[in-house]
Amino acid sequence: MQHVVFNQKGGVGKSTITCNLAAISASQGLRTLVIDLDSQGNSSRYLLGAEAPADLPNVAEFFEQSLKFTIRDKAAAEYIVHTRWEGLDLMPSSPTLDELHGKLESRHKIYKLRDALEVLAKDYDQIYIDTPPALNFYTRCALIAAQGCLIPFDCDDFSRRALYTLLDNVEEIKADHNAHLHVEGIIVNQFQPRANLPQRMVQELIDEGRPVLQPYLSASVKIRESHEAATPMIFLEPKHKLTLEFVALHDALIAKAGKKKKTK
Repeated sequence: MQHVVFNQKGGVGKSTITCNLAAISASQGLRTLVIDLDSQGNSSRYLLGAEAPADLPNVAEFFEQSLKFTIRDKAAAEYIVHTRWEGLDLMPSSPTLDELHGKLESRHKIYKLRDALEVLAKDYDQIYIDTPPALNFYTRCALIAAQGCLIPFDCDDFSRRALYTLLDNVEEIKADHNAHLHVEGIIVNQFQPRANLPQRMVQELIDEGRPVLQPYLSASVKIRESHEAATPMIFLEPKHKLTLEFVALHDALIAKAGKKKKTK
C-alpha cells in the first residue's frame, strides 16, 4: 500500500505522522519505505538524525537523472538508504529539490515517481510519502503515484478552510491521472479533548460526512522529545498514550486497506 501524507497548510504534523506510522509498520514486521519529497527534509532528519552524512543518495538525484541522457538509469532502489531500525528504509530529501522543480515540471516528468513505485512495491509492504506544504510538482507526483491520501488536520480554522480545497484537488487528480487514488481519511492531530474549539470543529467535519479517522492524536510534549532524539515514538516510548494512539490508527488503516482489497 502506498500512502501520501498531504496538507497544503504547513505545521500540521505531516512529517511526524509519516514517520511514526512508518515506524509502526516496520515494528510489526512489514517492509516499509519512507519517501521524503519535502525539501525541508524533516522526515529525513527524524529518521536519520541531524548528523547524517550530507552525501547520501536522495530523492533529488532520483528525479535529476530523468533530466539527463544516460545509457543506464540507476534503479530507484539505489537512492534508498537503511535507517537504524530493521525493515524501515528511506529515500532522503535534499534542498536541491527546489532547484529542480521548474525543470522537472517543464519536461513533464510527473509520472516518474509512479513508475518507480510500481517497481518498489514489489519490495515493500508499506510506502509512506511525505510531501511539501503546497500543491506543487512533487505533491502531484505523489498523488499520482499513491493509492491512499492521509490528511493531517490540527483543529485550526485555517486548516479547516484549506481542507475543502485540498479534497477538491485530490478528486481532480483522481479523475485526471489516478483512478486508484482515494482519501483514506483525515487524521486529527494535536487534539485537546477538554478544549471546546477542537471538539466542535471535529464534530462539524463528522456531521458533514467527512472521513475523520479515529483515534485522534493527542497533543503531547513527548513528540518534541521524539523529534530531538530522532526516534519515532514506537521506539522511544512504546507504552506512551500518544504511541498507543498511533498504533491504533495504524492498525485501523491496515484493516481498512485489507477490507478494501477484499471487496475489489
